[in-house]
Amino acid sequence: MSDKPSLFSELKRRHVDKVALVYAVVSWLLIELAWILLPTLDAPEWMLPAFVVLITLGFVITVFISWSFEMTPEGMKRTADVTPGEALPYWSKRKFARFVIGVAVIAFVLLAYQVLRSTGGHVVAKHRTDKIIIQGNSAGTQTVELQPDGTVRAEYSYNDRGRGDHITASWKLDSAGVPTEYDGHGNDYMKAPIEEHFEIKNGRATWKNRSEQGEKVVSGEAFYLPMNAPPEFFGVLARALLKAPNHKLPLLPAGEATIEQAGKVTSGNRVLTEYRITGLGFSPQPIWLDHDGTSVSVSPWFSVVPDGSESSIPRLLDAQQRTDTAWSERIARALAHTPRGDLVIRNARLFDPRDLSVTPATSVVVSGERIVRVGPDADVKPSANAEIIDAKGRFLMPGLWDNHQHFSNNDGALDLANGVISARDMANDTDTFLQRVARFDNGSELGPRVLKAGIIDGTGEFAGPTKMRVDTGEQAIQDIDWYADHGYAQIKIYSSIKPELVPIIADHAHARGLRVSGHVPAFMSARQFVEGGADEIQHLNFIVLNFLFPEVKETRNRDRFTKVAERAREFTPDKPDVRDFISFLGQHHTVLDPTISIFEGLFCGNPAAITPGLEEIVPRFPPQVRRAMLSGALEVPPDKQSAYHEAFPAMLRLLKAIHDAGVTIIPGTDALAGYTLHHELELYAEAGIAPAEILRMATWTPALVMGVNNDRGVISPGKLADMILVDGDPTKNIRDINNITTVIKGGKVYDPTAIEKALGIAPRGTAPQ
Repeated sequence: MSDKPSLFSELKRRHVDKVALVYAVVSWLLIELAWILLPTLDAPEWMLPAFVVLITLGFVITVFISWSFEMTPEGMKRTADVTPGEALPYWSKRKFARFVIGVAVIAFVLLAYQVLRSTGGHVVAKHRTDKIIIQGNSAGTQTVELQPDGTVRAEYSYNDRGRGDHITASWKLDSAGVPTEYDGHGNDYMKAPIEEHFEIKNGRATWKNRSEQGEKVVSGEAFYLPMNAPPEFFGVLARALLKAPNHKLPLLPAGEATIEQAGKVTSGNRVLTEYRITGLGFSPQPIWLDHDGTSVSVSPWFSVVPDGSESSIPRLLDAQQRTDTAWSERIARALAHTPRGDLVIRNARLFDPRDLSVTPATSVVVSGERIVRVGPDADVKPSANAEIIDAKGRFLMPGLWDNHQHFSNNDGALDLANGVISARDMANDTDTFLQRVARFDNGSELGPRVLKAGIIDGTGEFAGPTKMRVDTGEQAIQDIDWYADHGYAQIKIYSSIKPELVPIIADHAHARGLRVSGHVPAFMSARQFVEGGADEIQHLNFIVLNFLFPEVKETRNRDRFTKVAERAREFTPDKPDVRDFISFLGQHHTVLDPTISIFEGLFCGNPAAITPGLEEIVPRFPPQVRRAMLSGALEVPPDKQSAYHEAFPAMLRLLKAIHDAGVTIIPGTDALAGYTLHHELELYAEAGIAPAEILRMATWTPALVMGVNNDRGVISPGKLADMILVDGDPTKNIRDINNITTVIKGGKVYDPTAIEKALGIAPRGTAPQ
């Protein structure tokens, strides 16, 4: 029988077992501490796994050292060279056990803490307060509270220039996280009262709100989306989708939603996961959930985040924008066709907005991004490698302009689908917006050529959604310089600017080569605004308000809409003060950006109506987009029914009088991109302006106003190849502008139908789903 000791007895003799156990429990504790602390230090996600790998390697090295060496008073010696009496003694069994058990208990407590944080999730916290941030400024709150009976109660309110939702809602969920009851009340963005109720009982869902009433037999789970829900409800949807089979749920009243994970961001001691919900809009909608299911939503304009975590917004926005950009670039690359050689459009009826002529049998030759020749078909001989578009007698005109937009996701694609190839953005954030314009320009996102107007406002309760808020001339000059240095073409003064600052802003902006426009600030008239140096006025209601000054001075609140609705019919074009002010505008070469289509919806009196002018378009939109495309009509006081009914026709007559007096008008929308511009032009025709003149207002006139007529506004040699082909003749029937078949931006060719398809918009003539 061999006297050689066994491996296990030798491990014990050399104390390898004790070293290994101590190393294991200490490593466990260190890993738990790293799991908790690394996120608080904003460490990258790879650091924790890397730390575990290093500790594992350290275990192997430690065991090897313990086997091979002993600690003596003279230092480390090889085990083979040490006599039994030389080695320093280890702790007593009791001390050793206390140490191991103590460290293990601490590690276990930390593990339990992390497990509870990770698996207790997707349940609403008993009470939570969120902050609402608009353009970096605190604007309101959302509170969410879980009641003892399982009901969730939320209150949501914010102030945006005197407007903003205030909703109190409660709901109950089933085991799948799907709502079985919902009740909400309060006011919508325009302060109209709302009341909403939903329940599902015995397989039948019923709902009623300010704009809808319906019922539907349902089998299985179906998720009702309220019309005016607190932001938290989209977190409810996300959590329910994550539980649902295949992460998919039918929506009520219509549609279907799916969810997929996009990425993760560590902020402070929280890891947030970005999810994308498809089925709510033209493109996937982002929402963030942390480890316990708390929802966060961010955008350059409007963010809702737990109180105290506002500092996380920039990191979340950056990650979200990368996801958005990747999606936009995929469809942009797929939908843009770049000819290999010259592009030749033949057999077109060419519209020239300078003299309003239409020339048949015309060819246009494009090389690269510019037009190189325009002439009769018979005189133009295409090169051998030219790509030919046979217009088949269609109407060829310069690309349209929308002179009043606020670009966000999908707006650029909607513009191109509707022939809008040039645009002005009349106020936006100063970070992500500039990156979006760069993507429009390099073709990685669908969109028009954008001229930028930078907003400046005052301070106070009604201040606009911007970081550029000023109280002094020095502050205003500093903001103007920033805008000028970043390639802006115009300054937009907003409603809370002190009247005495208007001349200072106008003088410095003009000195920097920028135009000046805006809302007429409160406590001054439109006449005083122009006298102070404004080149342009946004929105036709400010022309009406000029006649109400000084009776109506505070125009930062809803009075700028309601007082116009009540009084617009009084100011007929034949009245001396109206004629005098219109003449004043002409003498000062003041430009008007009327956005008249907005007032048609606001004053129509029917909140359940589809946005006027879009009745044939909206049914083709995705179901949840259709629900959002309602008029948003103001609540009409019972004694003001007649005034509201007559307000919009009165504004059309005023617009016609302004045009007839020679005042420059440029069309803009401040609403749904693309489609609304077509209706804006239709309203000009309804006012009595000739269709051919309207086309000039939408092409050549803004190019002149904005000083880019060397490149845009007309189809002629040397200009940018920005043009559209139209079925019909919009010089005779302006509604033909809806029949755009081909869009060309800088020589690249786009199919409007293909763009619509990529956005989930059904083809023309398709019944809604």
